[in-house]
Formats: sequence, C-alpha cells, structure tokens
Amino acid sequence: MIIKNVRILGGEPVDIRVADGLIAEIGPGLEGPETVDGQGAVALPGLVDLHTHLREPGREDAETVQSGTQSAARGGYTAVHAMANTSPVADTAGVVEQVWRLGREFGHCDVHPVGAVTVGLEGRQLAELGAMADSAARVRVFSDDGKCVDDAVLMRRALEYVKAFDGVVAQHAQEPRLTSGAQMNEGVVSGKLGLTGWPAVAEEAIIARDCLLAAHVGSRLHVCHVSTAGSVEILRWAKSKGWNVTAEVTPHHLLLTDDLVEESPVGAYNPIYKVNPPLRTRADVEALRAALADGTIDIVATDHAPHPVEDKETEWSAAAMGMVGLETALSVVQEAMVETGLLDWEGVAQRMSVAPARIGRLAGHGQPLTPGSPANITLYDPSVRTKVDPSAFASKSRNTPYEGMSLPGRVMATFLRGRPTVLEGKLV
Repeated sequence: MIIKNVRILGGEPVDIRVADGLIAEIGPGLEGPETVDGQGAVALPGLVDLHTHLREPGREDAETVQSGTQSAARGGYTAVHAMANTSPVADTAGVVEQVWRLGREFGHCDVHPVGAVTVGLEGRQLAELGAMADSAARVRVFSDDGKCVDDAVLMRRALEYVKAFDGVVAQHAQEPRLTSGAQMNEGVVSGKLGLTGWPAVAEEAIIARDCLLAAHVGSRLHVCHVSTAGSVEILRWAKSKGWNVTAEVTPHHLLLTDDLVEESPVGAYNPIYKVNPPLRTRADVEALRAALADGTIDIVATDHAPHPVEDKETEWSAAAMGMVGLETALSVVQEAMVETGLLDWEGVAQRMSVAPARIGRLAGHGQPLTPGSPANITLYDPSVRTKVDPSAFASKSRNTPYEGMSLPGRVMATFLRGRPTVLEGKLV
C-alpha cells in the first residue's frame, strides 16, 4: 500500500510505502497497486492512550472492548490501556487475560489491560501483581483508578513490588477524607451553587507523598489526570530531583473550567461536567497547558469514561462522574495547545504517542515514522472545523461535554500495523 501526499509531523509532503506491517519506504512519487490519498494530512505515529475505561467485563451497557476500540480508532489511536475498575475487577491474571484476548479478537486497536493495585480496588491488600505481569497480557501498568491507594504503607509495597518487572504504579491522587461528599472544585462557583467543594490540596497531598515514596524505594510512579496548578509545582520539584515520576493531563482539563457547572449552555448543574477530578479554574488550566508544553506533564491521556444515558441525565448529586474522550482528544489538544502556539505537531506526537508508549512499555508503538518502524499511523486534517455530534460516535455512550461545540481537525485515517482501521473518517 502507498499512502500518498502526507506531511509527517507537519513537514513537507511525501508518500509512505507500507509492506508486511512496516513502513518500507518514504519519499516523493512512490507508486503501487493500492494507494490511499492522504490529501496533505498531517501524519502522526499512531496515538497511544494510557488511561481508557472500556467497561468490559461487567458494564457492557456503557461500553465494550469492541465499541471502545472502534471509538479509539476513530480518534486516531492504535493502542489503549484498559483500566481495571471493571466487574469483576481486573485484579487477577484471568481477568486481564480476558480483556487482552477481547482486544485481539476485535482488533481495531491494541488493548493493554491495566492491573488493579489492590484486591477489588478496596485498598486493603495487594492484588496479584506478579501473576498479572507474567500473564499473556504482560501487564506493566497498575492502578486502582477511580479510587486512591491512600494507605502509605500499601502504596510503598506496590512501588517496591513492581520494580521486579519494570512496572509502574499509576495513582489516582485523591485523599478520600478531604473529598468526602465532594461534588465539584472547591472555590467561588461551588460556594455560589451550594455544592460540596473538592479542594486542590486533596490531589496535591497524595502526589507529594507518592513522589517521596517513589524516590525512597527507587521505583516508577505515574500520576493520573493532574488537574491543579499546585500539582504541577510538586511534579516540577520532583522532576528537578531526578526522580522517576511521570504524569498525565486529560484533554478536558486543558480546555474546560468549573464555571461551566454554573454557566453551561443549558443552565447550571448539568451533570455532563461532573468528572473526577473535577474541572478546575482558568488559572489551573493555564498552568496545566504550560506544564504539558515544558514537559513537567509528560502526556495527554483521555480518561475516556463512558456512561449510559440514565447514569448522566439525572440530578447532579446522583450522576456518575466522567466523560467520553477518545474521539475528540486530538481536536481538543489542537485547540488548547497547537492553536495557542504551545505545541507543534512533533510535540503532539511526543505527548500522545511516543511518551505514553514508553511509560506503558509498549514495543511497536510510539515509534518514529521512518523506514523499518511499525506502520502504526494516524492521518489528521487540522484545517477543518466541525461541530461535535455525539450521535456519530462509535462509542456506545454519548456523555461528551463538547456536544455542539466547534472543534478543529478531523482524523482521516488510522493504520494499525499497516492495516487501515479507519479510512475517510469511517471505520473499516
């Protein structure tokens, strides 16, 4: 196959020859029996998401591995990490292998299960970390995401344990006693609306503790969905020490603020903006953007969190937390980071493909688009703007905060080891 007229990382137009799942040749004027017209699109290495909720097993009404990987492919992703808060919880070799095999069966992108840190996500005893690492799924990322490993001794033990197989503990930083009953960011808006506030310090205190623990035992720590300016400063300090700490930010925390809970287009208390961690202030958003630009925050991860209609279209206090994000992530990053001049397309590739693949220890993903590399390729047209229509999503869920919003860019095609999973914006 020849992929014609594409701009690798936004450079000059070239053609790409794909053969046997690899990039065989790059240059002008390549010819072959089968061609795809890239129409001048930006070519990026296939995107990698370190934080995806596929819901299967247990909540197939919200998402399945099949629908979730289709959604991922539509968003330009060739690999996702499936979080462990399923039912049953992915805390054994058997469950992670089930998810891994479902990913191989449906094949729209690679699925790499994340193993739970503790049994049942209950924070009382370590899960079968070694067995999951040795399983067919070869788990290297462990997280109780949705819940914090708040016991310092248990967190230390987990960090020590994963060193044996070069694993990483991905922490959901939320001190539970500081967020009991919390509904949104603690600040002016929460005060006006009478909603229990979620203080920034509840995130920052856990991050500071865990950075110190990771340094103490010499292990790898990854911080999920950073959301506050204070967290950025703690991470900057930890990295200045040379500690092995990485962090992610979600697209929605790069663009949206807590004002929307009061001033959304359909009025106050719209649960579509209820998310964990909560949307923060404009000052936090600016700090997160700057941190992503300068490398203090390493990657963008979607925290794609699908929910059925009945779990979101209800009163605020009863609504589930979370937003879908796979199919809009690249557009939101363009709006927040590229259009503002904070990142170029090489920077986007680093933060949405190269670095997440490195953190997750994924061989074959996040590789430069050069001859000999796996042909995991995303073609993206940044020149268009469209209104977000959730009814067109491949995901089974529609809980997007961007409905009706005009966002830039469109994923034109996605190739997984040279095989198209999306062409002309449509699933193959």
